[in-house]
Amino acid sequence: MPPSSHTALDAALASRFASTALGHVTREYPNHIMHVLTAPQDARTPRDMHPIFFGSFDWHSCVHGWWTLFTLYRLYPDMSEAQPIRALADALFTAENVAGEAAYLARPEARSFERPYGWAWLLMLSAELARHDTEQGRRWSETLKPLARVFADRFRAFLPLADYPVRVGTHYNTAFALRLTLDYADDHDADLASACRDAALRWHAQDRDCQAWEPSQDEFLSPALMEAELMRRVLPVDVFLDWLDAFLPRLADGQPTTLLSPARVSDRTDGKIAHLDGLNLSRGWCWRAIGAALPAGHPLRPVATHAASEHLAAALPHVTGDYMGEHWLASFALLALLQQPL
Repeated sequence: MPPSSHTALDAALASRFASTALGHVTREYPNHIMHVLTAPQDARTPRDMHPIFFGSFDWHSCVHGWWTLFTLYRLYPDMSEAQPIRALADALFTAENVAGEAAYLARPEARSFERPYGWAWLLMLSAELARHDTEQGRRWSETLKPLARVFADRFRAFLPLADYPVRVGTHYNTAFALRLTLDYADDHDADLASACRDAALRWHAQDRDCQAWEPSQDEFLSPALMEAELMRRVLPVDVFLDWLDAFLPRLADGQPTTLLSPARVSDRTDGKIAHLDGLNLSRGWCWRAIGAALPAGHPLRPVATHAASEHLAAALPHVTGDYMGEHWLASFALLALLQQPL
């Protein structure tokens, strides 16, 4: 049966999410590959190209599937899935396999591979492993660091070239990528953290009166709320409050209504339409984080609290059930549930 719609992470829900992720991070097929062929010999299987992240339907979902597993393993080390996670991580997170992942990225044709979504999730994974204080956890963390450095370097090279943000609600959204990357950079790469903040301010500091024409049919991110959550992370609280008031000036009056109401998901067997469950989860995450930044008595606190609860209640029962959603939705549920509610 699907998980309940309660909006707090507990051992039972953690076990369910971990079991689901264990079922797909090594499931090689079906697989949607992002791969440029330059010759017949470039036609290779997912595992040939990606010795660690070959499962979960696509590379980026496998990366954040592993983020889900390692996060839950740290938080619930006694759950029944802990031993299978350890064994699988020991088998896959090896220096040889990390070198294989890096070798794929060294291809000239892979310059923009998974930019920016996969880049950010790999850095999130590295940041998570750095939190592990067991001998195994430290070994996994050290093993992955060379791959994290590749993506950190790519962000440093890319951000000065990116004159404009990407405001879509899918993988190319730059606000989401910067928001995740800051979780890594703030603790491990001061130069990258500064580059992320500079880009966020350059792209969004002057944004006003957001129209919020969303959702689109296959979005899993809210362009409006993702930008607001990035700016919450980047700006001092008092500056953020002024920015938010200018960016969404009618929010206290319940406008725009589209940001406050969960999206309807008409067919969860359709991978693109199933993105809308992810939209509801990521909106729940954003609303929780934004609401927690508001001072007591602020008129938007009850707005944010209600919107977060509505979105999570709509999506959490559907994290598992069909592979088109369950190969990735637990990661977005976990982002939301780890953000403490008001």
